[in-house]
Amino acid sequence: MQEKNYWLETAAIPAGDVARALPESVDVAVVGAGFTGLAAARELAKRGMRVAVLEAETIGWGASSRNGGMVLTGMKLPVPALISRYGRERVRRMYAASLESIDCVERIVREEGIECDFSRCGHLEVACKQAHFDGYEESAALIKKEFGHTLRIVGKNELKSEIGSEIYYGGMVDEVSAGVNPARYVAGLAQAARRAGAGLFEHTRVENVSAAGSNGARKFVVRTARGNLVAREVILASGAYTTAATPPLQRKIIPIGSYVIATEVLPEALARELSPKNRMIYDSKHFLYYYRLTPDRRMLFGGRAAFFPETENTVRKSAELLRQGMVDVYPQLRETKVEYVWGGTIDFTLDVMPHAGKLEGMHYAVGYAGHGVAAATHFGVQLAGVICGEANANPFNGIPFRNAPMGLRGPHAWALPLAGIWYKFLDWVS
Repeated sequence: MQEKNYWLETAAIPAGDVARALPESVDVAVVGAGFTGLAAARELAKRGMRVAVLEAETIGWGASSRNGGMVLTGMKLPVPALISRYGRERVRRMYAASLESIDCVERIVREEGIECDFSRCGHLEVACKQAHFDGYEESAALIKKEFGHTLRIVGKNELKSEIGSEIYYGGMVDEVSAGVNPARYVAGLAQAARRAGAGLFEHTRVENVSAAGSNGARKFVVRTARGNLVAREVILASGAYTTAATPPLQRKIIPIGSYVIATEVLPEALARELSPKNRMIYDSKHFLYYYRLTPDRRMLFGGRAAFFPETENTVRKSAELLRQGMVDVYPQLRETKVEYVWGGTIDFTLDVMPHAGKLEGMHYAVGYAGHGVAAATHFGVQLAGVICGEANANPFNGIPFRNAPMGLRGPHAWALPLAGIWYKFLDWVS
């Protein structure tokens, strides 16, 4: 078993502009070269803006290359809870945005010719308890009524047509969702942004951003490890890796670990048995598992095996937990080798919602909660539109966004294990 990211073994990530000097000034400085930052940079550069993408590590280094490659509709929280919190009209727009985000990814892949195995294979949510399945029909009816979107309920007696596992009580299918190779996709976004004229600067850690003004015009001075530049606008697209360089946003983010294993290549008949329709699959728990077949027929299996961000110790421990979870779901894989394990850090928010807007004059988008491939792309494109003068139509803009308690963020997030225990308790009593 190799402690490395399987997706990166399949992709050639472009290098940043190593020989290019950091410009003295740009229209927009983008902090972070993941889905959000690169989608925004591509759109801005196509509209004639001078753009510099500033990445502390390498292109796609964070969650954008470490996820399961699931391009999902919907949101993390159930629709009744969302309506109770935000009202029907705003939630209608939120749900519509989640569907538009899939189209957004597909459109960019098509326009830029990105070879990333994008496929509208749909997703399957499987019920871990009878009570969970009993709620599916009500949920599907509500989504059909409120949003005009159709989900299909799959009873336990017909579930074998969707998944080769006996442990679930039924499922719910959304045919609109898709799968993608995230490393190839983020590489393609980077190449597209560069072709449009954006500068991509790796190993350029942002150390401080401060507002400045001259002749009545507000600007930002961005201090980096490679020098300083002045920008008219700043986009914070650093997600879970947001640092003290931008404290207002860092205080709102809860960085948690997410871990993934990938098996050896499976025989074609076994792969077809495990996932007959090649769905993106996740279960109904709070402390969930998500899994899928890769394009070369490996089983990729992920989850919150540990809440702390990735370290050598948490990656190894997570490999053991995830392998056991995989075998619980698929006893057929008991003798199958796990060839890859890796971890990443994702940005949760206290309300488990995505957010976009402005803080101290800087634009930001964060908190995708497992829906980042689609939402991050869409949010990045929307941020670019706002900067170019379009009306802000993002329904997640302006919703309440509380700071996270100290115990859930920062290098000494002592309360993270307690959060894990709480989610496990919710799964037990649900």
